[in-house]
Amino acid sequence: MLILGIETSCDETAAAVVEDGRRILSSVVASQIDVHHRFGGVVPELASRMHIEAIVPVVQQALAEAGVRTEMLDAVAATQGPGLVGALLVGFSFAKAFAYARRLPLVAMDHLEGHLYSALLGDTPASFPYVALLASGGHTAIYTIEGRGDYQLLGQTRDDAAGEAYDKVAKMLGLGYPGGAVIDDLARQGDAHRIVFTRPYLDKMRFDFSFSGIKTAVLRCISNNSAKWVEQHRADIAAGFQAAVVDVLVYKLLHAAEVKQCRHVAVVGGVAANQGLRDRLARETARRKFALHIPSLRLCGDNAAMIAAAAHHRLTEGQFASLRDDVYSRHPRALS
Repeated sequence: MLILGIETSCDETAAAVVEDGRRILSSVVASQIDVHHRFGGVVPELASRMHIEAIVPVVQQALAEAGVRTEMLDAVAATQGPGLVGALLVGFSFAKAFAYARRLPLVAMDHLEGHLYSALLGDTPASFPYVALLASGGHTAIYTIEGRGDYQLLGQTRDDAAGEAYDKVAKMLGLGYPGGAVIDDLARQGDAHRIVFTRPYLDKMRFDFSFSGIKTAVLRCISNNSAKWVEQHRADIAAGFQAAVVDVLVYKLLHAAEVKQCRHVAVVGGVAANQGLRDRLARETARRKFALHIPSLRLCGDNAAMIAAAAHHRLTEGQFASLRDDVYSRHPRALS
C-alpha cells in the first residue's frame, strides 16, 4: 500500500511516499529558514506564500525519488492541524484536489500523531506500550501510546514549548533563528556549572511543563550584566540554560515511564535532534535499563514521511476525510 504524505503545518513544505506504513521510499523537505531568519521567527503570511510556491515541485520530487507514478498510489494523507492555519490550508487543499482528481482516498492526519508515530519508524521501532516525550517549537507534552491511534496525554506545557524557549533565548543572546541547533552547539563550549538556572520542575509528581520562567531567568542574567560580560560568558549561559531544560525533560519522561511501568521510552519532535538531550537520555536509560527510541535526525523535524506512515492504520480502518473537512490551529480532541 503506497501513501503520498503532505505536511505544511509551519515553515517546511514536505512530501513523502511510504509503503505499508513502514518503508520510506522518499521524503522531501523544502525549508524556509533563510526566509524567516531575518525576522527572528516564522512569519505566517510569508510561510503560506512559500508553501504555495513549493508544494507542486516538492510533491513531484517525492514521487520521482520514490519511482512511483500517481496511478500507483493507494491514498493521499495530509496534515490537518494543529499549526498555522494559512500554511495548513495550502497542503490540505492541495491534497484534497490531488485526491479528488485521481479518485483516491484522503486521510486527514494530526501533526502531533505523526510525530508520535515517528518512533515506530527506523531500524529499532518502539514496542507498545511506550511513553513518548514530544518536544518541538510549538509543543511539549508526554503521552503513553498503547497502540496505533491509542494515545493518552499525561501532561503538557502550560506556557512556552521547549523549542520555543530555545528560539527566544537564542534571540536574547544574538544567535539568530532557529535557536535549537546553535544553542546546542554553543553549550558544548561552555560550563553548565558556571551559570546555574533553577530547574522548572513545577510539581515533580506530575507531568506538566513550564519554560517561561527559565526564559525570564536568562533575560535577567543578561540584563543584570554588561554586554562585554555576556559576550565572554555566552557559551556558559547557553550551557546552563540547556542543562536546566534537559534535566526537566529527562526527569519528567523517565518518571512517567516508571509510573506507567513502561520499559520503552521515546523522544520525538524537533527538540529530539538536540545532541545534549540525546546524550543525557542515552546515559540515563542505559543506567535504568529502559529501551530508548529516538528517530533519525531527518524524522525529528517536520516531515511528511511520519504523516504518510501514521495514515496507514487509519486507511486500513476506513477512516477517510471528506472534501468538506477543514484545518484547525489547535486540536479539538484529546491528543493535545
